[in-house]
Amino acid sequence: MTQQTSRIKIAIQKSGRLTDRSLELLQRCGLKYTLGRDQLMAVGENMPVDVLLVRDDDIPGLVRDDVCDLGIVGRNVLEEKRLEFAREGAADPFRILRPMDYGSCRLALAFPEDSGLRSAADLAGRRVATSYPNIVTDWLRRQGIDARVIEFSGAVEIAPKLGRADAICDLVSTGATLLANHLREGETVLSSQAMLIQTPQSVPPVKTDWIGRLLQRIDGVMQVRESKYVMMNAPIDAIPEITRLLPGADAPTVIPLQGRSDKVAVHVVCRENVFWETLESLQKAGASSLLVLPVEKMLP
Repeated sequence: MTQQTSRIKIAIQKSGRLTDRSLELLQRCGLKYTLGRDQLMAVGENMPVDVLLVRDDDIPGLVRDDVCDLGIVGRNVLEEKRLEFAREGAADPFRILRPMDYGSCRLALAFPEDSGLRSAADLAGRRVATSYPNIVTDWLRRQGIDARVIEFSGAVEIAPKLGRADAICDLVSTGATLLANHLREGETVLSSQAMLIQTPQSVPPVKTDWIGRLLQRIDGVMQVRESKYVMMNAPIDAIPEITRLLPGADAPTVIPLQGRSDKVAVHVVCRENVFWETLESLQKAGASSLLVLPVEKMLP
């Protein structure tokens, strides 16, 4: 195996809502890279890892065909391609390693406010415009709804105004785009987020080792996004109540304070966000000198 073929290739979205978060994730995993002149490949300097920046709907195919070892792509794109590959007779086109903690959105139906359509049940005999025809067709079939799916690229929300469709099915995050186009959100067809996938082909041991290390680092990064390291002084008899109040905490570390027999120092990692209300409750329970710090890295 040459040095080039032993390097891990990860495909991510070239430009879009997952790009910055995916690159940031890899950087927090310790990857240092330089971008090529064409901005299509980031070459890892300190790890045998290269990042290909491609169109998001190309990522599942690149992973399926073993061009890339790993890919980060939205579940909406992944499911659309999985259904397409299934029609072609492909089995197990990629391995889903884990969902990521970013890129959350939903693929949802939406109806013009001035129409009589209120839910999916009203779509029988109607037209639904979407950029995800495979997902929507499959969902309507499973719901027993006989509607015509119109594949529509680009700004799907204008399809009803153009007379191309009676309703749409599109990605929704805040819902602001639907409101701006006088559309009312209906049923959710698919909940989506970024997904990490791997080629279904066998991976050489030298790559397997690095993929394992990457997965461990990714888990560590995701684990600490909301984690906080909390330190305080507290009466010994308040420890049970303080432990109860701390969100998502492991058993605290209790350290004796010099010259004090009634108080101890308490250190704990909270795996959920620590709000002001939590600190105020801890203070009422007897805690003092409260300090909350971000957690940079964590391994089990």
